[in-house]
Amino acid sequence: MRTRVTEQLGIAYPIIQGGMQWVGVAELAAAVSNAGGLGILTALTQPTPEDLGREIARTRRMTDKPFGVNLTILPSIKPPPYADYVEAIVEGGVRIVETAGNSPKEFIARFKERGITIVHKCTTVRHALSAERNGVDMVSIDGLECAGHPGEDDVGGLVLIPAAARALKIPIIASGGIADGRGLAAALVLGAEGVNMGTRFCVTQEAPIHDNIKQALVRGSERDTALLFRTLRNTARVFRNAIADEVRAIEQRPGGCEFEDIRPLVAGARGRAALASGAVDDGVISAGQCIGLIDDVPSCAELIARMVADCRERLDVARRFVS
Repeated sequence: MRTRVTEQLGIAYPIIQGGMQWVGVAELAAAVSNAGGLGILTALTQPTPEDLGREIARTRRMTDKPFGVNLTILPSIKPPPYADYVEAIVEGGVRIVETAGNSPKEFIARFKERGITIVHKCTTVRHALSAERNGVDMVSIDGLECAGHPGEDDVGGLVLIPAAARALKIPIIASGGIADGRGLAAALVLGAEGVNMGTRFCVTQEAPIHDNIKQALVRGSERDTALLFRTLRNTARVFRNAIADEVRAIEQRPGGCEFEDIRPLVAGARGRAALASGAVDDGVISAGQCIGLIDDVPSCAELIARMVADCRERLDVARRFVS
């Protein structure tokens, strides 16, 4: 399975584990990389840049395969020391960075001078084109189906992926709604050269998430997610639990709501505690619509091997249809 993504990243299969807050730690990233995909640590899961440096070193002890680090840059009243996290990535010898959120423009030169490959996550073609102009090496394009923040344009992957592939010269990685070999095959046919999966890797044996949460996602259907923060124009797709329903009810009040009205319900620390305790209704849990395609909790190695085999089978079937 050779694409520009596999060749430029030095991986066997064009399957990338998305950077996920509280989830992208050494155990998961190393397992994905050892299975032939690209594992990703999440920089801001670590409390300090020094902690990130230690997590990079810990990952390197678990795998001799390529892995990357996600750095999500978001507006904040008191932003994290992004430049220091960048230095931890650089000094840790990381060769691949996934950036998300705001433009990574101010850090691109620093990454480039150290030969680091930059994959930037976008939710629109116009932002992908801007990232290409700024010098990123690949773009991961997120459709509306994805967990987390799908943007505000509400364009699904079936349109967004080929639209991006038509417009950009750099490789496209499809993200959102992909959980199996059929999705991988579809993404390749639509013009992507790899896939990025978050939710599917959350439901694996190595993911640092309580089994109660994993089983809730297994039981869920494609209808069991909710879009929060729509009224605040900061849309996020999450698992539909009691917290999500309460937030949506507050947002639908006459006159809308302010963020302060829902802050106690959506606090990151509360969501992290739910992932650790297994209390499904106690916090916001990111999940994409692909939970409707998930019915087991395999190891990362089992998942990737199955995806690759199923992808090849579906592409063979497609060839027979048109031959």
